[in-house]
Amino acid sequence: MTRPPLKSSFSRFLEADPDRLHVAAHSHHPWPDTSFAAQQEAWCDAATMMDRKWERVLGAVLPETQAWIARRLVLPEPADIVVAPNTHELVMRILSCLDPPVRILTTGGEFTSFERQVRRLAEDDLVEVRRIPVTPTATLTARLAEAAKVGDYDLLFFSHVLFDSGVVVDVASVVGAVPDERPFIVIDGYHGFMAVPTDLSGLADRAFYLAGGYKYAMSGEGICFAHCPPEYGPRPRDTGWYADFSALGDFPDARIRYGPRGQRFMGATFDPTALYRFNAVQRWLDAESVDVDVIHEHVRRLQLRFLAALADGRSPMTLGSGVPVVAPTAGGRHGHLLAFEVPHASEVETELARRNVIVDHRGSRVRLGFGVYHDDADVDRLVDRL
Repeated sequence: MTRPPLKSSFSRFLEADPDRLHVAAHSHHPWPDTSFAAQQEAWCDAATMMDRKWERVLGAVLPETQAWIARRLVLPEPADIVVAPNTHELVMRILSCLDPPVRILTTGGEFTSFERQVRRLAEDDLVEVRRIPVTPTATLTARLAEAAKVGDYDLLFFSHVLFDSGVVVDVASVVGAVPDERPFIVIDGYHGFMAVPTDLSGLADRAFYLAGGYKYAMSGEGICFAHCPPEYGPRPRDTGWYADFSALGDFPDARIRYGPRGQRFMGATFDPTALYRFNAVQRWLDAESVDVDVIHEHVRRLQLRFLAALADGRSPMTLGSGVPVVAPTAGGRHGHLLAFEVPHASEVETELARRNVIVDHRGSRVRLGFGVYHDDADVDRLVDRL
């Protein structure tokens, strides 16, 4: 699988600090140069159209965004996709469809946004949470699927790719284990979207899928989305006026109505600039004949090159043993981050930042993430600088 040369397409980010070695694609991925013109286009539309810009945003820009997402995830109906400034907003809207106390089945490895929220709700007895341990990671999919078979929950929430290890969960196996149509199923796909090839065509009528543009979609903050299965959550209690434009003239005592398809989960006024960036990035990738398979293969190759250098005796003390918590294999699926268990991980991140190496940490794990803006020379520079 041949990868077109893409590093030069990130010149604005990379040339802003040529000495900087950014290895945190899993956190804030650099934006390609094409997004700069898109940012300006959003501004110019606001200036020339003013209030009428929303006709263009909702009539052309948003439908293009929905179409790209549906294409990347092999979803049959773009209109089932709703956008929001962040995934937390979407999680709260989905939760609002369920009657408390909501029984939640999840893993012990979900991202802080979800974990913090359900812990707070549990303090007021609004949710009851059962967490499946993530270790041993080799059996996580099987153990989560086994727990899902019981069906004694209202919401099954789990990550496609774990944020602190890169472990990939077999979503089809877990969803297929749910014994009936009653529970809501929500897949946190933020570390999978535009990184791990994903086909949701067989799950489109059954599962919500959440992700966004801040990481591997290379579009920055402000563009998150949910695929919303048609038969789930027809009337979210947490609702905004964008959920049904036709109701603007309703009398105050009228029953609240909702728009069709995914629109029922829309919130309120948002900054549409990120949608312009997202669309521009997707057009650029398409013009370069770069799909998610190509991106994933490139990153996987860089990961293996980096790990081979560590195994050759160039393992820096910075990364402890130099062996990631979960190591990617030549033929298997793995997320686009490598996590290393490191004593004093926060101090390691700080010291590396002083040397202009940008990584991050979660708890006691230092995370490194490669992307399409890296090449072999960047991997070698990283090993040397570490």
